[in-house]
Amino acid sequence: MTLVGLLSAQISSQADTTGSALAKSVVLESNVEYLQVSQIGKDLGDEICAAQDTLSVSNTIAGIILDLRFAGGDDFDSAKAIADMFVSGKLPLAILVNGRTRGASAALAADLREKRAGLVFGSAPGPDASAGGKIPLLQPDVSVPVDEDDERSFQQNPFGPAPQMDAHPVVAGKSDFLPFVDHTTEADLVRAKIKDGDQDENSGPQFAPKQPSAPQPQVIRDPVMARAVDLIKGLAVVRASHS
Repeated sequence: MTLVGLLSAQISSQADTTGSALAKSVVLESNVEYLQVSQIGKDLGDEICAAQDTLSVSNTIAGIILDLRFAGGDDFDSAKAIADMFVSGKLPLAILVNGRTRGASAALAADLREKRAGLVFGSAPGPDASAGGKIPLLQPDVSVPVDEDDERSFQQNPFGPAPQMDAHPVVAGKSDFLPFVDHTTEADLVRAKIKDGDQDENSGPQFAPKQPSAPQPQVIRDPVMARAVDLIKGLAVVRASHS
């Protein structure tokens, strides 16, 4: 997807929180806060607040993505407190879920949706997420089914192709997700022009002063995250136009 926008020059901040309830906290595309939860625990609220304080120091945040894919936990009191925290906030919120969102994480997503705190993206949590009927089955507002293995890969690197992406090429040698690349080299083009008499061997691009190349922007290829980023960026444009 090329319409999701480009990653800002560098991810502004990323928390190394191995073993914590908050697995990752980064800023995407200069103004979208991304929080990946591993489980709902009693310290998650504090971890989220600390991460948000850090991320907002050098970034103006336009909205938040709360990634609850593969997240669990059994601290339902913490889930309710975290939901209240997001409900009281004024920033747009996108909640990501999948078939492995369960327990207190599924309860958090359902609570946020019921309170209209944000939109839910992804695939519906499985029947075991309902904790014996205590949690209403959740249907995403924007359904984006993704293979589970691919989704795990995207959580590690949302900018790289998942392992199975090339399994369904559009045509031989071309992937659904990767653009066609013309491998004709600059030297080949110069030689072709010389042969045609367009220029001599001492002129051409190979003799021009080399300009520093700009870093190539990266495209978010995680389809669930991409749609969530689209929402937040779109809302930011609407708010700016009315301010």
